[in-house]
Amino acid sequence: MTHLARSSIIIAVFFGIDKVLGFVRTIIVNRQFGLSDLDVFNVANNIPDLLSALISGGALGVALIPVLSEYLEHKGRPALWDLFSRIINLAFMVTASIAVLIAITAPWLVENVISPGFTAEQKALTVELMRLDLAAILIFSISGLAMAGLQANQHFFLPAMAPGLYNIGQIIGALILARDSSLTIGPISLPALGFGMHGLVYGVILGAALHLGIQMPGLLRHGYKWQPMINLRHPGVRQVLILLGPRVLTMFFIQLFFTVRDNLASGLGEGAVTALNLGWFIMQVPETLLGTAIAIAILPTLSEFFTRGELETFRKTINRALRVILALTIPSAALLAVGIRPLVTAAFPNYLPHEVEMIVGASRMYLLGLTGHAFLEIAARSYYAQKNAVIPLFAAAINAAGYIALAIFLSNQWGSNGIALANSIAFTAEALLLLWLLNRAYPGLLKISNTLRRVLIATSASAVGFYLLLKFLPFSASLVSIGGSLLGLGVVIPFIWPELRLLIRLGTTKDESSELAVD
Repeated sequence: MTHLARSSIIIAVFFGIDKVLGFVRTIIVNRQFGLSDLDVFNVANNIPDLLSALISGGALGVALIPVLSEYLEHKGRPALWDLFSRIINLAFMVTASIAVLIAITAPWLVENVISPGFTAEQKALTVELMRLDLAAILIFSISGLAMAGLQANQHFFLPAMAPGLYNIGQIIGALILARDSSLTIGPISLPALGFGMHGLVYGVILGAALHLGIQMPGLLRHGYKWQPMINLRHPGVRQVLILLGPRVLTMFFIQLFFTVRDNLASGLGEGAVTALNLGWFIMQVPETLLGTAIAIAILPTLSEFFTRGELETFRKTINRALRVILALTIPSAALLAVGIRPLVTAAFPNYLPHEVEMIVGASRMYLLGLTGHAFLEIAARSYYAQKNAVIPLFAAAINAAGYIALAIFLSNQWGSNGIALANSIAFTAEALLLLWLLNRAYPGLLKISNTLRRVLIATSASAVGFYLLLKFLPFSASLVSIGGSLLGLGVVIPFIWPELRLLIRLGTTKDESSELAVD
């Protein structure tokens, strides 16, 4: 098994733990608060999340890794950490400045941009929660870049643990800080501090602190020592900023999806915003495990291959990743779409039937784009590994414009389901555009037709069988849903066995002609 394969599996395992914790947190929060109450909490995160994505770990992290990898390859670790200190200082200062501006303009943003359909009381609470959430973003301005610094050193263990600790902080916020009454779990009695919705945000801040704290030992182990310097004329800083400009705009267009989504959903009635958030979370579970895990692990490796001029290995690594993702995401999306209703009903017994249907419908529409989202993770990072941030920017801009038009049109036709469907169409189109352009530069990169045929045949058979089990077996629907999903995966595995074998060879420099037999 290659280092890249091991790293992908380590990340996937810890992301799986993170998603389990995230699911537990979601159940706790949604059983404690109603859909309409959580609309405010979810919307209040929009602008802080945008700031985080643009600076603290999203845009800057991806722009930083290729440059750090190059510094490590050619100049050594001391030069890498020197550049890292300059970037992290700059990021914190910029984040703090923008956070102050957002705090001042929060009432106008809520009234005119984020949730114009809310009541006056909801808007006032949204402003309060948004301002509180900015404290967590300041912490993430350091923590998000700590992940990039460790990943550039091919250290994935502690960064993979960090999201799980972030969820633990939020669980503490929901169980202790937000509750009005104490809670007894077996022999343990948890106090209640009664902060209500504000307690959820305090949990977010605690989670951000844990997210940073777990990564500090890794930074120290690799020799990092903080230095109070920036120097915008430093060649490494300038190189990062050149990549960052297009990446910031790209992330802005991506985050625009969530702002537009919540803006439209805020006028569709109570619960629409939260139903879309839950549907997105459900789709993100397999997307994170199967797409994001591989993409995070693959970026430093692709950057090294490109820096060394190993372009054929660069192409083969992307092709293998795409085939693995195709083989894993299509069956996952189909089986989850078939069995989602019993699972949602069991997870949220306090929701009314029409609220469950809103969540189920949004989840299924998002799942249609699961493969597209996972492909986009690989496609975008393939460009960033080449220090090319311009093409992903143009693709994201076209995508955002198409999404806004689609979301407005489809929301008028199908409500919140239409908004989720517009997301799936837009992201899949963007991924296909980027991969088509990559294939022109690296012919053969998109040789995935044989994989696609086998996966579609196996998925169709397993999904139909799963549906019949749910319809006719006289057992608990939730148990049948879990058992049917496992049985369906068992049906699919023999068909995708070549791709599972490819997974363990991701990133190898050996020329294995036998692997092409599957295409």
